[in-house]
Amino acid sequence: MDQSLLLVHAHPDDESINNGATMAKYAARGTRVTLVTCTLGEEGEVLVPELAHLASDKDDALGAHRVTELAHAMMELGVTDHRFLGGEGRYRDSGMVWHEEGHAIAGEDVKEGTFWRADLTEAADHLVEVIREVRPQVMVTYDQFGNYGHPDHIQAHRVAMYGAQLAAVPSYRLELGEPWDVAKIYWVGMSESRMREGLRRLRAAGDTTTFEGMDPDGDMPPFFTPDHLLSAVVDGADFVDAKLRAMKAHATQIEVDGPFFALSNNIGNEVWSSEYYRIAKGTQGPTNGDGLETDLFAGL
Repeated sequence: MDQSLLLVHAHPDDESINNGATMAKYAARGTRVTLVTCTLGEEGEVLVPELAHLASDKDDALGAHRVTELAHAMMELGVTDHRFLGGEGRYRDSGMVWHEEGHAIAGEDVKEGTFWRADLTEAADHLVEVIREVRPQVMVTYDQFGNYGHPDHIQAHRVAMYGAQLAAVPSYRLELGEPWDVAKIYWVGMSESRMREGLRRLRAAGDTTTFEGMDPDGDMPPFFTPDHLLSAVVDGADFVDAKLRAMKAHATQIEVDGPFFALSNNIGNEVWSSEYYRIAKGTQGPTNGDGLETDLFAGL
């Protein structure tokens, strides 16, 4: 069986943070890996001072720059098939604000043409065409909360789930390709226990500023998944360096001395080498001693 893996993400950099090791591992073993990114990330913060002029409230040129960052990241991961939903620039980054409860929400003034305001069927049809072309057995996207509430992540979840459903309908829009049923769909997860252990080790090493205010023994933000909800783990130890290089390629978005790399530098690659998933469609295949699949194609 020729394996095909499809990932649906909201902005450039989401894929490297969440699935970089997985993408590199499957690409290296000959799986067709396709990334669909739904926006150019035009509303992202610019963390490189000399590029501050790219921001949406200045030159509004960040999107084009992030297209280049994504291309460099994909080179690091060995992924050659990456595209934007509906074509480059079809949907604009919707932006976000922080809710007092610590998660993202849509701002009061969401612009026309943004992904959050996209017609769901129209956006899903763009994905239907990709699904029917690349015929993935496995698709990866976010959960219904977009992991932390970002409106574009929530919309990516909706488009991915609806698009997969429509793609399988034998009589639906046959001009978009021959119908295809995605056998397994996973939602991205981040192990709560793994993160707690990483925080404990950071605190024990005297680091009190990385993820400041986050208590390894207290309540955790919603983007960490309780371990009993996890279904699969991909061991990317041999590909974590490629993942970190891909993250560094997104220089306007990820600080090399920021919390992601503090975790890497202080506790080795343990936190970022293992990538976790929740199964949302399909049947869980053979598992390890922890009750987790170690291959997203397990059982197929």
